[in-house]
Amino acid sequence: MLSLVKSGAVFGIDAYIVDVEVDLAQGLPHFSTVGLPDTAVKESKDRVRAAVKNSGYEFPIQRITVNLAPADIKKEGSAFDLPIAVAILSASGIIAKKTLENVCMTGELSLDGTLKPVKGVLPMAVAARDNRFERLMVPGENAREAAVVDGVSVVPINSLPEAVSYLRGEEDIPPMVVDRREMFRVHNKYDIDFSDVRGQAHAKRALEVATAGGHNAIMIGPPGSGKTMLAKRIPSILPEMSFEEALETTKIHSVAGKMDGKPLIATRPFRSPHHTISDAGLIGGGQIPSPGEVSLAHNGVLFLDEIPEFSKNTLEVMRQPLEDGSVTISRALTSITYPARVMLVAAMNPCPCGYKDDPNNECTCSIFQIRKYKSRLSGPLLDRIDIHIEVPALKYRELKEKESEGSEAIRNRVNAAREIQYDRFRERDFFFNAGMSQKDLARFAPITQEGEALLERVMKSLRLSARAYTRIIKVARTIADLEGVEQVLPKHLAEAVQYRSLDREGM
Repeated sequence: MLSLVKSGAVFGIDAYIVDVEVDLAQGLPHFSTVGLPDTAVKESKDRVRAAVKNSGYEFPIQRITVNLAPADIKKEGSAFDLPIAVAILSASGIIAKKTLENVCMTGELSLDGTLKPVKGVLPMAVAARDNRFERLMVPGENAREAAVVDGVSVVPINSLPEAVSYLRGEEDIPPMVVDRREMFRVHNKYDIDFSDVRGQAHAKRALEVATAGGHNAIMIGPPGSGKTMLAKRIPSILPEMSFEEALETTKIHSVAGKMDGKPLIATRPFRSPHHTISDAGLIGGGQIPSPGEVSLAHNGVLFLDEIPEFSKNTLEVMRQPLEDGSVTISRALTSITYPARVMLVAAMNPCPCGYKDDPNNECTCSIFQIRKYKSRLSGPLLDRIDIHIEVPALKYRELKEKESEGSEAIRNRVNAAREIQYDRFRERDFFFNAGMSQKDLARFAPITQEGEALLERVMKSLRLSARAYTRIIKVARTIADLEGVEQVLPKHLAEAVQYRSLDREGM
């Protein structure tokens, strides 16, 4: 007997439909799975056998062949347990084949027949909708996540017997329905706010400029000055996510199994990996390719605290994602691309001990140690960081200040500046000032004669590097946008010059 059940598998952040074919033939009892299954898929035969028996059904003592088509793409994970079990029961005559039409299903089985949640349900729901399936059967814990996708009826299933009863028409299970607008409204709130930060007005202004123009930034300051506190609040001043951005971001987290019980990622991601992270952990990869931290931060902020402590090779692999906005992981049989449009925010101490120029603590580092410490950041990486922010130690009177300006007020100004940029670059592949080329600077960031004279004096007197020139103009263009001014004025350039401290120190 032959039966067919439709399921799905994830490739990158998207999913494709998989035909789960089961053939029961006479001969010595044997269970084989073909179609490039990985170890977890091969082990499903033992889980399926135990689940079927413990659910009260007779497992066929025959030669069982399971084919996962298309057979030229490697299948991974435990999500094929439910479709394989249903296909076996259908081939045994327990479930009518007609009831399996226009139904797609996924789920991992426990040995007692209960269903466990799986990764990648959201992209699978998108694939089911795009392939015009009427129903998608998923584990109950994944139902809200899948129901975010409109156009397919999501049926929550908690066990194999429940799935069989539903398919045989013995039990009516209402589809999961969610209010997407309400869900989006509930989950797009931030628990932290810029009003929590005392003092550091210069740093907050610099971060406002960075978020307005999509500029990468690095904060330099002693321990305890508030660098991490500031970084964690950056997502709260970024423009609110659109539903399309939320869906794309949720896909990545769903594939990586990082949903943490949320049906939708509606706030800007903030990822802060430890400096001991590997290359694969940062940009993605592994024996079974999966998204790295840079992709999990897509549409949000990637924060690298104590950036000089990261291995040099790990930092260098960041250059391509920052430039292209995506990560491509190549293997012998396939190549997977994950999106990685992030705002990079880094933090570092001014020296190894952290107390250089700190009036409250004595620095114990030699000039050689300081230079060696700062040289861990390569020129090509610094080329991709537009804004350098000095974050000095807080004074007591600043700690006693009242609440400062909140995130909402700052976000409103950022939104206004970004609207100007969206209109300016509507025919381009990028939407922020940070993406401008040398030709774009002449067109979109015209500078007055007074401004050119100021830049010339600054370049000579502060001995700024050549790479600082275009960065200053880009940042000045953003400052002018925040002010709502078309012309880049000398005062905008003067403020932008303040954000190149590492260049002034000869790095």
